Amino acid sequence: MSHDPHTPLFRVRPPTGWINDPNGPFRWRSRHHLFYQCNPHAPVHADIHWGHASSRDLVHWEHHPIALAPTPGGSDEAGCWSGCVVDDAGTPTTVYTGVDRDHAGIGTICLARAADPDDERLTEWKPLPAPVLTGPPPGLDVVMFRDPFVFRSADRRWALVGAGHADGTPSILLYDCDDLTDWRFAGVLLDGRDPVAACAFGDKAVGWECPQLYRTAGGDHVLLVSLWDGDPCSTGYLTGHLQTDGQGRLVFVTRAGGRLDQGRDFYAPAVLQEPERALLWGWSWEARPREEVDRAGWAGVLTAPRVVDLHPDGSLRVRPAPELDLLRAAEPFVTAPGRVPLPQTYDLTLTACEPTTVSLLRDVSGRELTVRADPAAGTVILDRSAWPRTGREGSAPITMQVPKGPYLALRLLVDGSLLELFVAERTMVTERVYRHPDDIAELVVTGPDARVTGWALDPQRRG
Repeated sequence: MSHDPHTPLFRVRPPTGWINDPNGPFRWRSRHHLFYQCNPHAPVHADIHWGHASSRDLVHWEHHPIALAPTPGGSDEAGCWSGCVVDDAGTPTTVYTGVDRDHAGIGTICLARAADPDDERLTEWKPLPAPVLTGPPPGLDVVMFRDPFVFRSADRRWALVGAGHADGTPSILLYDCDDLTDWRFAGVLLDGRDPVAACAFGDKAVGWECPQLYRTAGGDHVLLVSLWDGDPCSTGYLTGHLQTDGQGRLVFVTRAGGRLDQGRDFYAPAVLQEPERALLWGWSWEARPREEVDRAGWAGVLTAPRVVDLHPDGSLRVRPAPELDLLRAAEPFVTAPGRVPLPQTYDLTLTACEPTTVSLLRDVSGRELTVRADPAAGTVILDRSAWPRTGREGSAPITMQVPKGPYLALRLLVDGSLLELFVAERTMVTERVYRHPDDIAELVVTGPDARVTGWALDPQRRG
């Protein structure tokens, strides 16, 4: 296990090597399963396998052997990439992107089945010998094709596949796959020319990766896409209705959309649809120099599980899964504004009734990492400019706009270098912040009538 002080201790990640997209969150028997792309041999994006962990409570995770590995000479020789897991007539089945040595952006759709469905840990998987789909349909000029997501609607099973076209238009392709071994192209569900999508995302993305779909408590649907412009760009969501047309084909009628996570270190979310809720995990990449990553021996982490839904006004609703409360120490380390040392990992709630500033870190020159909340203006600003990150988006302050009101409720989860901020259950921010050795980690809250409570995350509760 790495001794890097920036290591998150309570989120899903392998002990060493590389991790990126969460894949196939799945409930089987009494356990939640979470798979993820990984390179078990080095902290670099190559030699992609599927890692695997499971949990009974979403906070205490047990790591299992590698679930999927590239097959020499096979359709996944160059990696087992993103996909999902479904229950196929009582047999858990992975549906994933296989990449061969000559793929040039076009993947195949591959299956692997659990060797023993009675094993609640699902520790052994058997790939089918050939892909069920060798590429996109002819005539669409598709140059990017990957990341199947299988779901049920209108009493049938369907799949979404992320795509990009030669003219630079991103899209989501739809397949009828009621029989998982027989995929039939059912049209383009949505593309970048949709006016709601164009307004929400702009025209920067040339491909939509990792499509995910969940049903809300009110019966609407939310479509998630990861925006790819030659590199991972950001993540977006579209709300709307999934319905059938006169010929029995599925259509997604868009209503609104926006950026899913306002942070700069979040991508490729995966969703688990449960009977009463939908859970979401994302990938948070490293935002520090390559030499530091190599020295640490690990790269990437999955976020905390988040419950996602819609507010009555149609805007996104997001909050940490309530199971995360199990990690809180028995007693809080702070219950009132003041000057309090901060632990390496913590869970903080704040209610601001007037303009309030929360300082979390201070460097030797006195600059601070702050969250500023103004309920009357409906703004929250995360300023981490003294802790610059690598990457093209820089380290400028992030401003979030939420409905104005008499108060603003915030929740902040910090685990090593992973910072997850939730604002009024309407927006979220994922950032990686790497403390300098001489930084002072101290909570200072300034603002009249602010209420704050913070808990350390207790290793004994981690199990």
